[in-house]
Amino acid sequence: MRAGTNTRTNTTRTSATRTSAVARSRGASHAVAPRGSASPSAVRELIGRTIRGLGYELVEVERAAGGLLRVTLDTPDAPGQIARRIGLGDCEQVSRQLTHLFAVEQVDYERLEVCSPGLDRLLTGARDFVRFAGSPVQLQLKVGLQGRRRFRGQLLGLGGQAGAEQVRLALSASGASAAGPGRGRDSQAHRSRNAGTRTVIEQPQTIELPLADIEKARLVPQFDFKANPANATSDADQGARRVRPEGNGEAPSGNEEGPQ
Repeated sequence: MRAGTNTRTNTTRTSATRTSAVARSRGASHAVAPRGSASPSAVRELIGRTIRGLGYELVEVERAAGGLLRVTLDTPDAPGQIARRIGLGDCEQVSRQLTHLFAVEQVDYERLEVCSPGLDRLLTGARDFVRFAGSPVQLQLKVGLQGRRRFRGQLLGLGGQAGAEQVRLALSASGASAAGPGRGRDSQAHRSRNAGTRTVIEQPQTIELPLADIEKARLVPQFDFKANPANATSDADQGARRVRPEGNGEAPSGNEEGPQ
């Protein structure tokens, strides 16, 4: 972004799992300040410090085609409290703050998107693997383990000492079969005969993977199709709303929705 730019917030595409606010910034023809040259790590630290100051937690910072700078945020983990979902108001508040910050710090971007993490939330650090213990996850290793890089199952938590943490994972049925015989720990298969029919009951394999070896990890979205359809629709609509305030930052009377 350049000095003297005009910024306005625009409507974005909708998503049933993610809420976001997008600001589009274009450099004015008379701008004379140089484009920002801060390193990606410096920009991430700048964003993280600002977001923490507003009471949020930084999940991810990524750059995409067309000068898009996408910032994903979440509410911090508060023991004993029910986690609050990130809403449109949260995204707009952070978007306005970052827009002003980038103008001062000369951070180079064309469009800024601030969004909630969605149902497939990215797990980015040791705290996330503790926070989301018990949740289904899928993860990918930097280097294959016995010829395999991708794993899927229930996150059991984090063990080991600081700097040498181990992610404990109970592989799902498909993940266990893909792992092959003898992989993982506590693997058992109990077989019994009942009225001439063989029943196979498989205990999930529990494995441990070094946290440092994990390239990417995400939650696996869970959908309850037996839930009240009216409630399900309401939740999806709430998560899908995105607004494009025009010019002065005021939201229009209607919301424009479409696929992300």
